[in-house]
Amino acid sequence: MRDRFVVLVLAILLVAGFAAQNWSEITRSSTLNFGILQSEGSMGLILLSLLGLTLLLFLASAITSRTQNLIEARQHAKALQAQRDLADRAEASRFTELRQLLDSHLRESKQRDTIQHTEFEKALSQHQKDTRTQIEQLSHVLNTRIGEMETRLETRLQRMDGTGHAMPARSEVIQQGVASRAHAQPTEPTGRHPL
Repeated sequence: MRDRFVVLVLAILLVAGFAAQNWSEITRSSTLNFGILQSEGSMGLILLSLLGLTLLLFLASAITSRTQNLIEARQHAKALQAQRDLADRAEASRFTELRQLLDSHLRESKQRDTIQHTEFEKALSQHQKDTRTQIEQLSHVLNTRIGEMETRLETRLQRMDGTGHAMPARSEVIQQGVASRAHAQPTEPTGRHPL
């Protein structure tokens, strides 16, 4: 745009310089034919005036076109800015929706973890109760069996002693029974397996 303006100014200066040097010829009067009319006038002055008028019309047209282009550029810039703002708002709303979705997933995950932790604790507590019950049952069974074994051992010792004296202490009976089992074979087979 600036190059065109410089060329236009140089052209105007060249024409003005040419007109100034030949001003006497430009203003010299001659007979002019306008089709149906003939008149006396200066041909160069008329042509120079028409050139100036054409230049003014060209400049007015260029200014109008430039102004219209600037207005359209501003309108396009405003429309583009409005579209950018709309896209930014849509992007922000998408980010907000994504954040809300992630927050809801995190809350759901925490709730699931809490439920699983609670269920795990319940299952662990139930397992501990079951284990405790089984241990108590096993202890009861073992105590019963030990009692039965002591009774059988006492009965066998009384048979082996045969004297009917008072029974020795429990630990002595157990030690004697273990020692007698190690050295002697049982005289009567019983239907039960020894423990």
